[in-house]
Amino acid sequence: MTPVAPVLTTERLTLRAQTPSDAEAHAAFYGSVRSAGMGGPLDRPQAWRQFAAELGHWLLRGYGFWMVEVTETGQTVGQVGFWNPDGWTEVEIGWAMFEGSEGKGYAYEAALTARAYAYDTLGWGPLTSVIVPGNTRSEALAARLGARPERDWLSPSGRQAVIWRHPSKAELA
Repeated sequence: MTPVAPVLTTERLTLRAQTPSDAEAHAAFYGSVRSAGMGGPLDRPQAWRQFAAELGHWLLRGYGFWMVEVTETGQTVGQVGFWNPDGWTEVEIGWAMFEGSEGKGYAYEAALTARAYAYDTLGWGPLTSVIVPGNTRSEALAARLGARPERDWLSPSGRQAVIWRHPSKAELA
């Protein structure tokens, strides 16, 4: 059985499953320097494989990334969700905002919603975010979410990163 990503909503946003029609926006993001914190930039074939891996993550793990849409307009502004590929030490909550969508609070709003889903629906403990040093926008968002740097980490692909620990559900209460 193929797990289906639940639809999550906020006052302004809809977090929904990725669909084939999202492949172009995904390729544009991964083809740009904006994706450096997530393993990019990637050429189109590599971006397609990354997109397929994200879709497959739902099947293999039962969770993954959602596309983030502005509900009022239907504009896709990024993605947020959970990532735990082979070799990862634990579940990560991650985010990527597409060109022109920064500074509007979308990433914060979507990440809060995804984290609440992890804690309230899935019953998970504190999440992590894996952030490449120097990714100041992601560091600022993690800090705004209450996460703190916990330790340096070398990813399975050999990339240096910092594990940021999010507060637990009890700490948020």
